[in-house]
Amino acid sequence: MHKIILLFDIGEEYGQKLLKGIARYSKENGPWIFCRMPLFYRETLGMKGIVKFAREWEADGIIGQLYNNDDIKQILNAGIHVIAQDFKERFSNIPNITGGYFEAGEMGARYFLKKGFKNFAFYGFKNIVWSRERSDGFEHYLRSQGHKVHYFDQDMAPTRELWFYKPSVLSQWLHSLPKPVAIMTCDDERGQHITEACKQVGIQIPEEMAILGVDNDEMTCNLSDPPLSSIALNTEKGGYEAAKLMDEMITGKIGVQYDIYVMPTQIVERQSTDIASTSDRYIAKALKFIHQNIEKRITVKDVLRQVPLSRRALEMRFQETTGTGVYKYIYNLQIEKFAQKLLDSDKTIFEIAIESGFESSKNISRQFKQIKGCTPAEYRRRHLSKR
Repeated sequence: MHKIILLFDIGEEYGQKLLKGIARYSKENGPWIFCRMPLFYRETLGMKGIVKFAREWEADGIIGQLYNNDDIKQILNAGIHVIAQDFKERFSNIPNITGGYFEAGEMGARYFLKKGFKNFAFYGFKNIVWSRERSDGFEHYLRSQGHKVHYFDQDMAPTRELWFYKPSVLSQWLHSLPKPVAIMTCDDERGQHITEACKQVGIQIPEEMAILGVDNDEMTCNLSDPPLSSIALNTEKGGYEAAKLMDEMITGKIGVQYDIYVMPTQIVERQSTDIASTSDRYIAKALKFIHQNIEKRITVKDVLRQVPLSRRALEMRFQETTGTGVYKYIYNLQIEKFAQKLLDSDKTIFEIAIESGFESSKNISRQFKQIKGCTPAEYRRRHLSKR
């Protein structure tokens, strides 16, 4: 029976999902015994104290957040197996729970480009690997498409106080950005910083500023006003694979150790990005109507009732803004919302199809495959297995 010390920040959903995945593996392959060590032990006892406790408890392994310095050798010298979450930087001498950070940045860039934005910004940290590489992916993709990215490093702020709730260097930076602008933040907490700062200085979200976070932390995203769109990750799957790797390390079933990658899966769209960027006020009104009513069975005729344009004029101006026709835009958005529900709900595909305004699960299966390249059942199975 393995004895494992867990050292995670469970105040955030990322840490909770890692633990959920670890627990699921132990139930299927254990049972294991866990010691969930509070993070303040790391700060007060230091590595020496953690190793002392691990030896006394006869721990087989440690999975968690550890500082990337020479102190890690104390654990290795004690013969204790360790997997580290790269909450600052990756380790070179032990396995990491890391992520497809660059890929998440690219996903955010592609998402904003499809919405028609021309101005882009990133808010995060340059000295933390998961923020830096998300920024790199975001900027690399946008530069390849001929766009520049404005950057704000949180360390530019003078203190660690709740400065984003009052006029500050952040609010000054937000004011200086060309509008409308699409901002990706390194995580959801930083995304909420932006929504709070915008309220202080009167910047409209999403009309002037669309904001996208990372992690899809439900509490933080819904605490934000307006609710924050975010990139979801297969974090639970990462926890499961980390536990599997630890099992292999302890039992000697593995030769070469490897890193565990938590990858982005989809963008969960909420009100902070629920708009497309355009200076055409009629098309902006049409897009707002579509996004606000996408759960209903709206048609092109419904959109026409919102604007004083002919069908031909609407189609031409809509095509110029979004790159697609009105019907296809509605149809694609309905499919995206349907895909999101497949992963967020335990209901059957038929139930979700009817709720989403599709007449039958058979038709939606065919239509879904045309856009996503697989059936709804395959999509659900593929993505849920990554969690």
